[in-house]
Amino acid sequence: MPVNLKFCWEGMEESGSEGLDAIIEAEADKWFKGTDVVCISDNYWLGTKKPCLTHGLRGVSYFHLQVEGPGADLHSGVFGGTVHEPMVDLVHLLAKLVDNSGRIQVPGIYDQVMPVSEAEERTYEGLEFSHTALASDLKRDVIIHAEERDTLKHRWRFPTLSIHGVEGAFYAPGDKTVIPARVRGKFSLRTVPNMEPEKVAQLVKRYLQDEFAKLGSKNKMTVIETHAGRWWYSSPNHPNFVAGSRATEKVYGVKPDLTREGGSIPVTLTFEENLGVNVLLLPMGAADDGAHSINEKIDKRNYIQGIKLLGAYLHEVAATDMTA
Repeated sequence: MPVNLKFCWEGMEESGSEGLDAIIEAEADKWFKGTDVVCISDNYWLGTKKPCLTHGLRGVSYFHLQVEGPGADLHSGVFGGTVHEPMVDLVHLLAKLVDNSGRIQVPGIYDQVMPVSEAEERTYEGLEFSHTALASDLKRDVIIHAEERDTLKHRWRFPTLSIHGVEGAFYAPGDKTVIPARVRGKFSLRTVPNMEPEKVAQLVKRYLQDEFAKLGSKNKMTVIETHAGRWWYSSPNHPNFVAGSRATEKVYGVKPDLTREGGSIPVTLTFEENLGVNVLLLPMGAADDGAHSINEKIDKRNYIQGIKLLGAYLHEVAATDMTA
């Protein structure tokens, strides 16, 4: 073994990783003392054939938008048209958050976004990505953007807002004529450099309060932020990434794509800030693995070559000056 290894096993990512940040903070100068670099394999290739290294993740701010009306659910035949309905208010407010081209409607939300540089524009050239393959994975062409690089930019480096569901409303099969007394809409906003979660929350809450006031409704509206994970961005020129690139080229015979991810892996930033070292995201899975979906898989090729890649990476780390 060419290097000393310290493992951090964590199996609660899909349930919030409760306690993980606190453990890393507490053990930074104990168990993790002397760590030079960190490597995480928890994301995916851009396509299905060409490997990549990932140097950026978006953050995520999650919100609950609650509208409360009467003290109990009502019958629409008796009360329809005579009361301010919480669901009507909620649908109106949710529709005001984002347009059908994906642009967030919250004023000021784009002001903090890092501009696209000429150097960044060049990184979108030659990537293993196509709208044809994406539409195939989606099982239908519902892609918003005409240019492939614009699709990647909106996946990686621009903020996006998605509406996820409504709690408290009727959703079972069949018909029901209830007017729900309280409903809660759920949406999230993916953040990017250089957006600050506190500012994002401030802008979102102010906008929704202003829009609700325009309705003249007698209902009560509340915005609750339930999570605020920050974005992460690193230089692909760091020696840790150089080692990862060399290892990938040795195993796969091709230089890896340099990518960013639209999703969030909060522990990446926790390691970087508490240990004061560079973090490399070294993906093993392919884009069609079906992450978080039914029948999630990993191809035999990726599994076997991934074992080789981790071994090669450790040897390259040992041969590379991490202080350069």
